[in-house]
Amino acid sequence: MKYFTKEVKIGLVGVVALIVLYMGINFLKGVSFKPSHNYFITFANAKGLTTSSPVYADGYQIGIVKDINYDFENPGSVVVEITVDDDVRIPVGTKASLAEGMLGGCTLNMTLGTNPKQMIANGDTIKGSSDDGLFDQVANVMPQVSVVLQHVDSLITTLNMVAGDPNIPRILGNAERLTNNLNSTSVQLNSLLNKDVPHLLSSFDAAGQNVEKLSANLAQMDLNQTMDKVNQTIDDVQELIRLMQDPNGNLGLLLKDTAVYHNLNATISSANNLLIDMQSHPKRYVHFSVFGKSDK
Repeated sequence: MKYFTKEVKIGLVGVVALIVLYMGINFLKGVSFKPSHNYFITFANAKGLTTSSPVYADGYQIGIVKDINYDFENPGSVVVEITVDDDVRIPVGTKASLAEGMLGGCTLNMTLGTNPKQMIANGDTIKGSSDDGLFDQVANVMPQVSVVLQHVDSLITTLNMVAGDPNIPRILGNAERLTNNLNSTSVQLNSLLNKDVPHLLSSFDAAGQNVEKLSANLAQMDLNQTMDKVNQTIDDVQELIRLMQDPNGNLGLLLKDTAVYHNLNATISSANNLLIDMQSHPKRYVHFSVFGKSDK
């Protein structure tokens, strides 16, 4: 017991305190003291990734970021060293990506490959990529938003010009009058539909009934007998025409004999002269007296 002097005890307590402090700090950093594997991932931009940040695979934490170093031999490249649990095997074809959070910070996500037989060896390098975060997406959209805002500004300017046009009140007044006319027309149309249309339909119904009666009467008529009479009439007319054209018949002689025409014309001329003479000298043909005595 002579070896455990006061100074030795103080030293042992200090060493134990340092060990506990180291383990506590590593525990707070997320460093596990279990067996693990280390991998290296290269990124073009670390995007604010910090050591002790969690490493996720399909949403499940498989390790932490152990160290971050800038690769001065290859400018534009950042090497991130990660530590994963010993029971985690990373297949060939795995990809790593950085995703920025909305409120800051950065998360390292692993998209594991689908080859269950070939695994990435401990200490190998995995190629990483960067996903566009919310702010990157907003930055990409901003040019389009700027173009849309220009169109909106032009649209607002046009609307202001249209609203300030003095013809707008007149157009609105005309539209109001047109609406009133349409309302009046609608009322008249409703009145027409309620009053005149039923009467018109009843007239159509009566006309339809008359047509139906006419059809019934036509159906009762003997069309064959009627057609026979029409044919007989046509035959009689044709016979009359034949007689008129026959030069030996009476009608033919009457129509074609020029002597009969001249005699008839002379008779008419004589009658006409007689009428003219009677009108000029009526006393030659009519003798009467009021007292029963004719003049000499």
